[in-house]
Amino acid sequence: MALDLLVITASSGKNLELAERFAASGQARGLQAQVLDLTTLPLPLYNPRQAVSNGLPEGLTALSVLLASAPRWVICAPEYNGSIPPLLTNAIAWLSVQGDDFRQLFNGRPIVIATHSGGGGFTILTALRLQLAHLGAHVVGRQLISTNNRLASDASIDDLVARLEQLTPIATDS
Repeated sequence: MALDLLVITASSGKNLELAERFAASGQARGLQAQVLDLTTLPLPLYNPRQAVSNGLPEGLTALSVLLASAPRWVICAPEYNGSIPPLLTNAIAWLSVQGDDFRQLFNGRPIVIATHSGGGGFTILTALRLQLAHLGAHVVGRQLISTNNRLASDASIDDLVARLEQLTPIATDS
């Protein structure tokens, strides 16, 4: 069965739990959904000089293939110092230097963005929306903020998965 929804998390804590809830919502809707935990990937820090001398890191091609195989994504990421966590920025940097078109993996892809944050969570979502739009993604208008004082509701997660499902997916390589 082909992958319908990839839920990416840039944290092994509350954002991983949030990602698992998104995947469960997709599965309840009959979608083939999978969680990708970026904290488990051994990607070195992107450095253009080292990228030229050492080439692409091991595992990057497999990561690209997995991402390309899913026509829709959810990204769950915590707010780090008022912005995108370094782990996610690093992965995006590596993914964008693989070929001739830095937007190739992102261009036209429907994406939901969400956060569980100890702070307000607004700046991560603003920064991530700007970056993904620059890369050509179709970021769903509604986003999700979950905090320790106000956890995301199942209804909000289900609504976002439904909205994502309504968007025309990009063609995948699978």
